[in-house]
Amino acid sequence: MGSAPETRIRPATASDADAVFRLLADFATTYRPDPDRFTTVTFPEVLRAAAEGRAEFLVAARNTQVIGYAYAARMPTLFAGGTVLELLELAVDTPLRGRGTGSRLVRAMQDRARHAQDVEITVPTRRAADFYRRLDFTETATYLRWPSPPPPPESPAPAR
Repeated sequence: MGSAPETRIRPATASDADAVFRLLADFATTYRPDPDRFTTVTFPEVLRAAAEGRAEFLVAARNTQVIGYAYAARMPTLFAGGTVLELLELAVDTPLRGRGTGSRLVRAMQDRARHAQDVEITVPTRRAADFYRRLDFTETATYLRWPSPPPPPESPAPAR
């Protein structure tokens, strides 16, 4: 009898794009991810931000299959006296939730925040507050959002 495959937490790579998009499509409730924009703009930018230390982008993998990911942006702050790591996305395959993968991703983020000497990790959430409280997070703020409207269409050049 073989044992269950071990879940490994590691930095995301370009080869993880398809798996991360699949998880993102299941995770996103407010936005609909655009596959073309994801491939050409957002995924490469998130990888670049992580490579430059402006973010942390981790995946949970079993064997070669990505089963979860976590993305956090690092921001310098005046109020906190240092950088704050904001955990923006945490997604785990639906059938595998409740088995510790999300907790392992968060703990890995906490390790990275400690190593980078971030002052704190913040998490904007409505649906998962109890999950984060179990991981020693405390409620400190309410997030409000202003959705930026799209720019007006360019007006056609005047006729000559």
